[in-house]
Amino acid sequence: MSDERGKGVAILATLRSRIAEGDYRPGHNLPPQRALAEEFGVSRDTIQRVLEELKTEGWIESRQGSGSRVRATPPIHVATQPKVPPGRIALGPFVARAFAQPVVELDVFTFTSESLDTHMRVQAEAIRNAQVPAPERIALRILLPSDEIELPYPRARVPKDVSATADVRQRDQLLQARIREIIRRHTSSLRNALRNLKTDGLVREVDVKVLEVPLAPTHKLYLRRGVEGLLGPYKIVERTILMDDDTEIDAWDVLGLGSTLIRLVHDEGDPSAVGSVFMQSWQEWFDSCWHRYESS
Repeated sequence: MSDERGKGVAILATLRSRIAEGDYRPGHNLPPQRALAEEFGVSRDTIQRVLEELKTEGWIESRQGSGSRVRATPPIHVATQPKVPPGRIALGPFVARAFAQPVVELDVFTFTSESLDTHMRVQAEAIRNAQVPAPERIALRILLPSDEIELPYPRARVPKDVSATADVRQRDQLLQARIREIIRRHTSSLRNALRNLKTDGLVREVDVKVLEVPLAPTHKLYLRRGVEGLLGPYKIVERTILMDDDTEIDAWDVLGLGSTLIRLVHDEGDPSAVGSVFMQSWQEWFDSCWHRYESS
């Protein structure tokens, strides 16, 4: 292995953070590959692999001779509010509306909680900096896929007429271990970001509950009880995944970052309205899953 073993993943996380925090603004170019390679002390090949991963995840777009530019609508909240195309809803404003209330109540069903983690940390930082009023209470419930089930994605990509070999099964195991670590890392991050608000005396009550269920999400679901909800499918894609040791695996995967979210709002005056039915049915579904698996 080269001396750059493992550096690619760290660089990827750093660049994601810079985009999310507004250091690299929407519509603006990232530094040239040569400058990034010098900054991080790696080869341009490593930088190219990292940029390709950012492009796959929806953070940047690249054109021959024009460098890499942060997308005008990056997949998560950034320092400046992105413009959202018609028919497409962003998660950031949804979370911000929840945190604008004295009591924050959110129910979430997701694959990794990566997007949610980012937005929770954005709101926590805004509370710390007195940019938004601190709520009296934060109540968050999250449904995540259990370690007991074998996730259908990500999976090593092989031709359809080729049987799984020991090598393919080994790559699948590496991919499964990677996604499990991502789930644990982001769940721990958002839990700590919110609980520390209570520890530091900024929010009176914080209740973060995470429940693992034997379900593999085909969609992501965000609910503000009795108010509004977001629903969006996970798109199945072919992509090359950069592993912790800088090796690459061609895989079938699902991408939630940047996926289209549908927003529906409860209509207090019309219980038969589409938004009202949506909220009631999905809230009942979430509550039933929580009740079923909380007691198991």
